[in-house]
Amino acid sequence: MLKFFSEITGWGNDALFFLEDPDANFIILFNESAPPDLADISVLHTETKLLMPPEKDDILIIANKAFTITAVGEEAIHTLRDLGHCTICFKGEAEPDRPGCIMAAGDVPLKQSDIRVDATIEVH
Repeated sequence: MLKFFSEITGWGNDALFFLEDPDANFIILFNESAPPDLADISVLHTETKLLMPPEKDDILIIANKAFTITAVGEEAIHTLRDLGHCTICFKGEAEPDRPGCIMAAGDVPLKQSDIRVDATIEVH
């Protein structure tokens, strides 16, 4: 069941910095209404409605790469619904790094080159 669907519209100059750093390995999502200082560190996407909250064991798809959600921070649901905002961390841990974080794991890592305009972000 589709819970979230959006398309990437751009990203800030520093948005992909942490993606390939093994100690960080995350991206920050924000819809297109992000304030400029936050847009600079975010992957921006179309404003959309969160149909259902993401949960552990849901499938997250970014740019046609699939990841299993391993944990959802208590604030991530609210900020994703209200602002299209959360941090997606690809470490696959069972506990979120921060309250606004969704943890995920996959067989193939998300790379900077995967992030492109019109690529989709989905939660099923």
